[in-house]
Amino acid sequence: MKILETISKIACRYFIFWVLLASIFAFYESGVIFLLKYVKILLTIIMFSMGMTLSLDDFRKIIIKPKNVIYGIILQYTIMPLLAFFLVTIFKLPKQVALGIILLGSCPGGTSSNVMVYLSRGDLALSVSMTIISTIIAPIMTPLLTLILAGSWIEINVISLFISILQIVFIPIILGIICNSIFRKNVKKFHALPPLISIIAIILIIMAVISANASNMFSIGIVTFIIVILHNILGYTFGYLLGLSLKIEFPQRKALSIKVGMQNSGLATTLAIAHFGPLAALPGAIFSVWHNISGSLLATFWSRKNNIIKS
Repeated sequence: MKILETISKIACRYFIFWVLLASIFAFYESGVIFLLKYVKILLTIIMFSMGMTLSLDDFRKIIIKPKNVIYGIILQYTIMPLLAFFLVTIFKLPKQVALGIILLGSCPGGTSSNVMVYLSRGDLALSVSMTIISTIIAPIMTPLLTLILAGSWIEINVISLFISILQIVFIPIILGIICNSIFRKNVKKFHALPPLISIIAIILIIMAVISANASNMFSIGIVTFIIVILHNILGYTFGYLLGLSLKIEFPQRKALSIKVGMQNSGLATTLAIAHFGPLAALPGAIFSVWHNISGSLLATFWSRKNNIIKS
């Protein structure tokens, strides 16, 4: 058990290193493109692992203090989709890449953001609550926002997207919660396993996308990378400033900023591959690498400023 915990800690601590190493390997090794066939399964595993870390008590906390969670969900599903639309309009990207960015902006908050909120000494309960609710309503919000923002220039099958998100997000999370409730003692023994599984799965997803888009990386990839960085940083900024305008306290503002700025890039990547092609998945793959770097930097900065900025 201790060996598993040690491996999990190493995997989490050096996540960026493993992602970069895997991305470089996938860029030069076209053989890993076969992983595209298993992206849906990999994300389903990630979502089930996430469900295994949740309990009914988490939902009770949301009911007790719903105001900031509601603010956070509204910001999550307005700021990032609108920023995505604005950026793809300004930069006039190819349709598939533009769709990938809008899809990314329309997805719920990423699970790794909870770690960043924790490291920043932000409100972790708010962060986890936003993750739960934004993910649960994703089957409705993500297809709807994608249709509204991209439906005028590319065909969006809302029903198909809805079914996909139910299958690979909603149902696995619910099953994970049920398993955690029934087998709580056994789950606690293997608490290091879900994050390790999630890390391995997301790395394999990124490898699949990088391999599939190797020929486009230097032509479209550089511009896409710039837009992804802007999208992420502007998300942090607007999330924080709007939290400030709502007179939310500093720990909650930190949580809002990070939760708004960090998307579920794994979901965006998986949906793009399943419905629109590998090129549309490129923004999600790039975001998976970048937002963990930026999130770590922001969390480190805020953790040091925690005693300086009070409100």
